[in-house]
Amino acid sequence: MAAIATADIELAADSTSTNDLRPDPSSNTTRVAATSAITPFDLTFSVKLKLASAILCFFNAGINDGSLGALLPYILRHYTLTTSQIAFCYLAAFFGWLVAALLNSHARLRIGDGGLIVAGAALQFVAQLFRFWSPPFGLFALTFGIVALGQGTQEPSANTFVSGVKGSHRWLGAVHGCYALGGLCGPLIATAIASHGNWATFYYVPTGIGALNLALCGYAFRDQIVWGKVSGDQSATRQSKTALRELSATVKQKSVWQLSIFFFLYLGACITAGGWVVEFLVVVRDGDLASVGYVAAAFNGGTALGRFVLAEPTYRWGEKRMLTIYGIASVALELVFWLVPNIVVNAVMVCIMGFVLGPFFATGISVGSKIIPTELQASGLAMIFVMAQAGGAGFPALTGIISGRVGVQALQPMLVALLSLMVISWLFVPNPRKLASGSTIA
Repeated sequence: MAAIATADIELAADSTSTNDLRPDPSSNTTRVAATSAITPFDLTFSVKLKLASAILCFFNAGINDGSLGALLPYILRHYTLTTSQIAFCYLAAFFGWLVAALLNSHARLRIGDGGLIVAGAALQFVAQLFRFWSPPFGLFALTFGIVALGQGTQEPSANTFVSGVKGSHRWLGAVHGCYALGGLCGPLIATAIASHGNWATFYYVPTGIGALNLALCGYAFRDQIVWGKVSGDQSATRQSKTALRELSATVKQKSVWQLSIFFFLYLGACITAGGWVVEFLVVVRDGDLASVGYVAAAFNGGTALGRFVLAEPTYRWGEKRMLTIYGIASVALELVFWLVPNIVVNAVMVCIMGFVLGPFFATGISVGSKIIPTELQASGLAMIFVMAQAGGAGFPALTGIISGRVGVQALQPMLVALLSLMVISWLFVPNPRKLASGSTIA
């Protein structure tokens, strides 16, 4: 894979032509990206430092995202909200990711991948500063949009960098495993704090981690920041046209949309499960809030374990085959969770479901780096990533709105539908191994 971060900036050069970004006009098929002539990043000290920064970036996001499920019952009761009203937090996050999707291509040409990564870290840190003092709910909900905008600018660029490192499938597994590890730590810490005091004091934790994230990525990616304004109106116009050509070529790629739909459903299912499972167990299963708050940690703990343990066998035995098996297993586990009204059984099913869903994200990104043309990988993977997070914000919000009308028991049919559609969508994603052997998929 290419040294993508450098290639992105070079797209703004005068020598860039429209044909460089245009899909093959002679075929409507999806072809494997030509990467044989591209040298992946070697593990120099600078690359290792960037990998460490990417790991902290995703761990920080996991702490933030994973904690909401455990805190949600406390937030509902503190602000005296209905489940429909809490959906505003998820809706704010959705719009944050949407804005990031619209601005990323142009912003990358202006400030570089390094600039995006640092700006994203700064936005997340600033948002956390408004949380730990229990602000009015309107401001609290707004912080979710700011965090999402920060994640939407930082994480796609970090993701793209990691996909260009030698042995990327392992590093992607490690990076996204650390996201799930953050998702495990978040609800554990949040439940421990909220059950013994003010729930909002938990946010001192992501504030501190966010400060460290900002400092580390600012140092590690300083060589990939484009400083200063664009010189001259002509240069600015050229960069805008380049960004538009890149975006236009990206949205014409069938493989980008196939993966985007898959990730939209996948992350929607995962964050809906992690975000609403505690409230479901409290309201529907009559669980004790101080105890069942840890079930969200069980889901994220299973996800973390799956990302670390299953990355290598998934790669060796075939991404297409293994993710199909995992997906079918997740539907079966969710059905057991729904139909067996026992909290212990439910907690075990949630943990195992997290385990089998664990390798999906890193594997999907790795597949994307193989089936998306090299010159479009940066924008293509960024679009996929943002679509995934949009699903992760939109479906939990929809679940909250429906729960406000029919009760939180709506979680279970929602999850069965999302997981089933996720499996179906994965079947339409091209198999990179067949493409590499010369086959094409229409």
